Amino acid sequence: MNITFKLYAGLSQYLPEGSVRNAINLNITTSETAYSIIDKFNIPRESAHLVLLNGVYLDVEEREHFSFKEGDTLAIWPPVAGG
Repeated sequence: MNITFKLYAGLSQYLPEGSVRNAINLNITTSETAYSIIDKFNIPRESAHLVLLNGVYLDVEEREHFSFKEGDTLAIWPPVAGG
């Protein structure tokens, strides 16, 4: 199935060349989770601070135990310092 994977701020460095607007389309298996994708792209888990599935926050437990659907969007932001 195909999903959109987006990385923001300093995490965009983990996307492959040719990514457009901080996003790529991924073809994944039905067993993939947010953490399996994070790990596949060598993103440190502690850097995946804000993880959204179709704009809805995934808490740490949900990142391991949910199923993607065709056309989903997984977006990740790092922790932000400052104020």
